[in-house]
Amino acid sequence: MAYGYWKKRMFHEAVFNLFFRQQPFDGGYTIVCGLSDAIDYLRYFKFESDDLKYLNELTGNDGNPLFADGFLDYLEQLEFCCNVDAVPEGTVVFPHEPLLRISGPLLQCQLFEGALLNILNFQTLIATKSVRICLAAKGAPVLEFGLRRAHGVDGALAASRAAYIGGCAATSNVLAGKVLGIPVRGTQAHSWVMSFPSELEAFRAFAETMPGNATFLVDTYDSISGVYHAVEVGKSLRAQGKELSAIRLDSGDLAYLSIQARQILDEAGFQSTKILASNDLDEHVIGSLHEQGAAIDQWGVGTKLVTTFDQPALGGVYKLGALRTRGGKWQYKIKLSEQAAKISNPGSLQIRRFEYREEYFADMIYNEASGTEPSRVIVDIADVTIHRNVPSTATFRDLLIPIFRSGELVYKKPSIHEIRKLVSDELGRFYTGIKRLLNPHIYLVGLDEGLHRLKVNLIQEARRHTTEPEE
Repeated sequence: MAYGYWKKRMFHEAVFNLFFRQQPFDGGYTIVCGLSDAIDYLRYFKFESDDLKYLNELTGNDGNPLFADGFLDYLEQLEFCCNVDAVPEGTVVFPHEPLLRISGPLLQCQLFEGALLNILNFQTLIATKSVRICLAAKGAPVLEFGLRRAHGVDGALAASRAAYIGGCAATSNVLAGKVLGIPVRGTQAHSWVMSFPSELEAFRAFAETMPGNATFLVDTYDSISGVYHAVEVGKSLRAQGKELSAIRLDSGDLAYLSIQARQILDEAGFQSTKILASNDLDEHVIGSLHEQGAAIDQWGVGTKLVTTFDQPALGGVYKLGALRTRGGKWQYKIKLSEQAAKISNPGSLQIRRFEYREEYFADMIYNEASGTEPSRVIVDIADVTIHRNVPSTATFRDLLIPIFRSGELVYKKPSIHEIRKLVSDELGRFYTGIKRLLNPHIYLVGLDEGLHRLKVNLIQEARRHTTEPEE
């Protein structure tokens, strides 16, 4: 497409909006994540000599070079010069809302589609899953243990980052700790216990090796026996002035075993020793274990977090909203579909979030390029017959903020710890019902009246020009 734009001399200015259409996990909210990596991608975007060499070697179906030399020369000189506005990471967002908006040369905007979707789709999905799991844990620390099941090394790093932003207390991925500043935590594996003549000897050896970090995996042979062995070694540690930090349960009936383990530990005087549980956990399993009275203090969650086991993709899309020639007026663009939910919203989109009595209660999507102040009437996206009036006393803020201007970064990236804090701060300002796992409250999101009229007019105009086949 970029070659086609170049060849046809289509040096237009374009606006693209990146958004998703459905809440992941059938939930009531989504946490946007990945902007920092998207910024780095755009900031250092450049066609290197080896990139151009590879492109020069590509051939079409006719065996001829796919690209003309002049186009490759153009790419060699290409410098990122777009404007980018985005919703800050850690913000709560909803379907159809633009997470990122990019405007600039049509050719450039088109080139960035795949990478921006890859970065934001994945990390947004992981961060949202992490929040759901951490809320189910009810304040108990959740440790991200997903490295071994993550989708490649890059996927593992991105997942660790997003999981921490979503609320996980630490990661077992030491590289993520080094690169991203995330706290690291881990425990011994079954192979450690199996490498010694007995479980008791394995625990003793580990205690001698790391007396200040003694967490024992107790289910290699028999969980209850393992707890008794942990207590025995814990007494030896205590004689040295150290404490048995925790035990880990990784199989079996976690509710029953944790209750039994807690009783054994308490009766032996190890009330401060924590019980860590793992074994294919997610928010639903954790919620069920809480209902069963499980005595679990910490949760190790891996596979079902970093692979978002029940929903492998967010489904975000990147759609052209407006186009204009140099010095011309914006021509608003719309994609039609036989599915109403897949009809795109035209324009250079912005989100206005309304607040009343310190609680967010509605979001309005409006066209910033119209040059007019949006109304206070929200047209429901799901049912356009529903129009909601926003009280005149309600305050608001616009969510998309400037990131790049003419290719220059104008945004100071917050730390990963600041983003993590923003998640909990923002969620606390919504009606709590959006956090329900089952049948969550539906937060009001709609279009500004002006944008709704523009969309309807464009739909009608496009369908008038649809050619019907001759009989």
